[in-house]
Amino acid sequence: MARIKIRIGDIFSVSTENDKKKYFQYITNDLLQLNSDVIRVFKKEYSIFIEPQLSEIVTNEVDFVAHTMLKVGLKMDLWKIEGNIAYNEKEKTIFRNTNDYGSRPGEQIETSERWYVWKIGDSDFKRVGKLNGENRKSEIGVVINPLSIVHKMKTGEYDFFYPNYD
Repeated sequence: MARIKIRIGDIFSVSTENDKKKYFQYITNDLLQLNSDVIRVFKKEYSIFIEPQLSEIVTNEVDFVAHTMLKVGLKMDLWKIEGNIAYNEKEKTIFRNTNDYGSRPGEQIETSERWYVWKIGDSDFKRVGKLNGENRKSEIGVVINPLSIVHKMKTGEYDFFYPNYD
């Protein structure tokens, strides 16, 4: 198998359902979160019979931003590289995590008040307790397996338990 070369700015497509596909872009990696790949997923869905211009794709509204493993998703044949378009923005997304995540079934904490937040490139994770203000718009910051990324692209929700903040 040929070595997979992935570059910031790469655009990937994912088949959804009913002859449709959605796209995401690799925007950076997060050295503080297991050196994982960070992607932005676009809301707009296209027919598989249409090949939109990359410049059009990246102007669409962003649905969510997530940490994942791009090479694993490629090896699993969950997505494919469509091309590359420069991404030079400083990532401003706020990510969140809590120590209440990862409990055994039956012991899971439904609502956490022990949150911490960060942005890509921050050298520290800021403990904030309850999520208020801008932090309520934060994205889940754990590294998400490729199958769960595809599930959210198709359904709008992740397929795993994660505590709420309300």
